[in-house]
Amino acid sequence: MKPAAFDYVRVRSVREAVDLLAAKDDAKILAGGQSLTPMLNLRLARSQLLIDIKRAEGLRSLAADDSVVAIGVGWTHAEIEDGVFEDPTRGLMRHVARGIAYRAVRNRGTIGGSLAHADPAADWVSTMAVLGATLVCEGAGGKRRHVAADSFLQGAFLTQLASDEVLVAVEVPRLSAQARWGYYKICRKAGEFAHALGAVIHDPARNICRIVVGATDGPPKLLPGTAAALAADPMSEALDGLDQEIIAALPEHEPAARRLHATAVRRAIAAMSTRMDH
Repeated sequence: MKPAAFDYVRVRSVREAVDLLAAKDDAKILAGGQSLTPMLNLRLARSQLLIDIKRAEGLRSLAADDSVVAIGVGWTHAEIEDGVFEDPTRGLMRHVARGIAYRAVRNRGTIGGSLAHADPAADWVSTMAVLGATLVCEGAGGKRRHVAADSFLQGAFLTQLASDEVLVAVEVPRLSAQARWGYYKICRKAGEFAHALGAVIHDPARNICRIVVGATDGPPKLLPGTAAALAADPMSEALDGLDQEIIAALPEHEPAARRLHATAVRRAIAAMSTRMDH
């Protein structure tokens, strides 16, 4: 199939994009186009106007201090995979980027486009949640708003972005040299979206231990009880409360789906433990 007719504008600034969003009720932002374009072709998404922000000024910015690295949303998955700029997560972001789809997709798809598209199974959605990252949204008059990544998604393909806002940056906390992480997703084959996903970070130097179960039907879910048990005993293999916490986090899922998510979390924890051993 082919998309329904639409107008196309390539903007040079975020402000220009915001003004167009405010003026048009049915406008969509186009970044890498690796998710939106297939949906347009299948007419699962329709828009009267596509606003191409690929060359908008400032969306490939980088800013850093001792605790946070602010990453512009225009960087591609492939650039993150290749280490074009510093990875403040001690390899987690590079690992995640390497596992997204295929290299042809990673060459064009962007971290911001993935987050704003808000597919619950997308890797960056769960990764930013487990990192405790902050997403920066810009609206009218250059006003910026900061949103916690673990609450950015409100549902499948639904975010906290206002209709006249553009996602412009991701503020990623730096992990210390003591930090360890694990990331595991269950797919039918390489390159597919995950059917279940587990991500864990333990950074005792910064007093951080977070576990996320992702690729749900909606936002990623934090597992604070399991994280507390892991922080108390990082080498523990018997996290007895995990299954019950997953049931509480995913009450509407089928038992088989919950078991799949629990397996992904356990394998992420095991991957973290293996890194600790080395």
